[in-house]
Amino acid sequence: MAELSDTITFLGTAGARFVVVRQFLASGGAWLNLGNTQILLDPGPGSLVQAAKRKLDATKLDAIILSHRHLDHSGDINIMIEAMTDGGTKKRGTVFAPADALNQDPVILSYLRSYPQNIQVLTEGGSYTINDVSFATPVKHKHPVETYGFIFQTPRHTFSWIIDTRYFEDLANHYEGDLLVINVVRLNPGAPIDHLSLPEAKQIIEKLKPRIAILTHFGMTMWRAKPWELAKKLTEETGITVIAARDGLKFDLAQLDTP
Repeated sequence: MAELSDTITFLGTAGARFVVVRQFLASGGAWLNLGNTQILLDPGPGSLVQAAKRKLDATKLDAIILSHRHLDHSGDINIMIEAMTDGGTKKRGTVFAPADALNQDPVILSYLRSYPQNIQVLTEGGSYTINDVSFATPVKHKHPVETYGFIFQTPRHTFSWIIDTRYFEDLANHYEGDLLVINVVRLNPGAPIDHLSLPEAKQIIEKLKPRIAILTHFGMTMWRAKPWELAKKLTEETGITVIAARDGLKFDLAQLDTP
């Protein structure tokens, strides 16, 4: 029997509306293949196309997780629910989403809600299970809509994903793991936008000290500054391996196991 592995495939690295609407970078979210469990995180515009392009079969998904209702994260949520359930012919899979993605001005259409096996509402401090994978939503983020980041645990690895938020003092204290994925929209802090900047991401990385940190979800200022060069500089400054995600990057968490 083949040894189980944990991988993350980035179906897009675009953050903020200007990069998304121009598709300078793809915006399909991320596909987590964790052992025998397949999870789609934040299916933004183009998620179905990006998954098909990489021969990822959406009918095999076990779950779709939506961190928040903004369109760069939820644009393809409905078609991916339909794909997960094979056009609604098979009642399967779980959808996880904050309450405001379902209730007020919902982004998940009503007629699709009977397609998955169930829909679970994300809450602050919540814990959830998909097969042998668990994840937690430790703290509500500071963002214009209800938003959560995640700590994922598999039998092999623990990793965190800090989704869109304004920086706040104890943000890093809520996350853990050998791998940190962090959405870094802005190059510099100070704009009246509830997103993390590169210096704030550096503070979080230095505090958490993961084995590896991956930057993603780039806005225009980050993209123009060449995130791969910024990541190299952060690696030199922090002593922690920092990677800039790229569209289609498949990261194998086995890299965390090497001494």
